[in-house]
Amino acid sequence: MPGDTPHFPGRPLIDAYGNGGFRFADMSHRGSILILSSGVYAWNVARFGDLDEARLAPILAESEGIEILLIGSGNLPAVLPEPLRAKLRAQGIGTEVMDTGAAARTYNVLLVENRAVAAALIAVD
Repeated sequence: MPGDTPHFPGRPLIDAYGNGGFRFADMSHRGSILILSSGVYAWNVARFGDLDEARLAPILAESEGIEILLIGSGNLPAVLPEPLRAKLRAQGIGTEVMDTGAAARTYNVLLVENRAVAAALIAVD
């Protein structure tokens, strides 16, 4: 897993985002995060162009528990390259890419609906 141990076990609601990080479960984290069923992890992605197959590996490792992956692309919407989308689709993971704010809000809604959601969120200022 990225960063060895999770900052928080499980999937918390996101309380806030911006200023280069996120707040969740009475904690804060500076930088990008991955939220998987096993926990919240630091994610070494500073901009959408950094996204590659290696950075998707933790998501693929937990694919059985993920119905949909929300990717927060930073301040602007983006399109996930087809080879990466196909890799996720082959594991049964649907993807939605949107700016980080929209992804964080959508994640919270899907989490409250008890959906099998994961999020890969690039930090924004």
